[in-house]
Parts: sequence; C-alpha cells; structure tokens
Amino acid sequence: MTEQLSFYIDRHSAVHNLNPLTKVMMVFAFILVAFSAPWFWIPTLLILAVIIPLSFLGSIQREYFNTTRRLLLPVVGFLFVMQSIFHPDQGPILFEFWMLDVSLGSVRFAYLTSTRIFVMVSAFILLLLTTHPSVLMSDLTRRGLSGAFAYVITSTLQILPQMRAKANTIIDAQRSRGLDTEGGYRKRVKALLPLVGPLVFGSLVEVEERAIAIEARAFTSPVKKTFLHEIPDTPADRTIRWACVVLTVLSLGLNLWL
Repeated sequence: MTEQLSFYIDRHSAVHNLNPLTKVMMVFAFILVAFSAPWFWIPTLLILAVIIPLSFLGSIQREYFNTTRRLLLPVVGFLFVMQSIFHPDQGPILFEFWMLDVSLGSVRFAYLTSTRIFVMVSAFILLLLTTHPSVLMSDLTRRGLSGAFAYVITSTLQILPQMRAKANTIIDAQRSRGLDTEGGYRKRVKALLPLVGPLVFGSLVEVEERAIAIEARAFTSPVKKTFLHEIPDTPADRTIRWACVVLTVLSLGLNLWL
C-alpha cells in the first residue's frame, strides 16, 4: 500500500492528473495570497471556495477532512484562543475574564492568523494527498532541479508516514512477544522504552541502507538520467501556473497599494 510510504491516496481525478509542478505552484500561490491579501476575509474565501472544493474534485474529501480534524483544527483552535486573549490590541472590549480583556481587534487578529495557518497547512495536505513523492521528485529532477535537493524534499514528505508505519510494525512485534501496550497511563509509559529503542535504531540503520541504495543507483553521477515514465505537462497545467503567478503578483501589488 502506498499509504505506508506517503500520504498519497491513489484516485483517478482531475487534481491527481495535474502536473506536480502545477500543484506545488498552486500551494505557494494560496499561501502567498493568504498572507499578502489586504482583506482579512481572503483566507476564509480560499478555504471555502478553493481548497475544500479541490478536495471534492480530487475525490479525497474524506481523507482531507479527517487529517485536518485530527492534525490542524486543535492547533488552529489553540492559536485562536491564545491570540484572542494575549494579543495587545486597543479596541472595543467584547468581554472580560478575570484579569484578561478580549477586544474586537484581538479577535479579528486571531481569526486572520488562524485562517492563514489553516490555508498554509491544508494546502500542503491537499498536495500530499494527491501527489506521489516519486512523481514529484521525477518531475522536479526532469526540469533541472538538483537530484540531491529533490531527494531532500521527497524524503521530508515521507518521514511521518514511514515513521508511523515503522512504529506500528514495532508495536505489533512487541505485542506478539507479550508486551502490554494497553491500559492505564503508567503501563503506557512503561511500554514506551521498548518501542522507542527499536524505532530510533531502526531509523539509523535505514539511513545507512538508503545511502547504499542511492550510491548503487548512481545517484551522484553527472550523466544525464532518463525516466521510465513521462509525466504529462498539458496546456491546462501551464495556464493554471500562469494564473497562480498573476494572482500572486496582483495580491502583492494590492497589499502595497492599499
């Protein structure tokens, strides 16, 4: 299953068929527009009118909502509460709690910051769910990006899924040997060391194995490499990339002008 190696969900959709570079430029365009737009409602508009519809268009709405609910919403909610309480903004007081004053300006700032973070992370989630790391690496390398740099990007995208898969394998192996990983807090803490040790040492061994595999495949060879699969780059992809550039420049220009 590719799920163990990456967050990628294999589906046949218009979003999956886009060129990887197009999706990368869309992600950075969303982020730059969200952080540079002069109006506070722009990030919300991006979430409701662009990112969420793209998840449905890519047929990964279930995985997208599950990931954002578990990973993103707790962080964004905590950030909103902290910014609302502690941001030093002078304005109409909405309510007072003990020695803390929550003003309209602080709530507005907290909302803007939270929605911007939501746009940034959820856009990357959308990219990871619809783009296989190997396809992204092949396309970036084919366009002239350094192979080492492309490998760093790809391996970074695969760290969390691979660590999760390795941890699940270790947990199953230790359970088969009689280790009790269920129960109360003390039992879980006691079982932590037998799980962390193999995970850390196994990761170190895996790094050495990857280095040997890379050298065996002539990763550092200066000879121009060929690719087994040709990644399509359609006129629609090029149009979307130019639209991302135009929207980003327009947002930056409006921010400077206003």
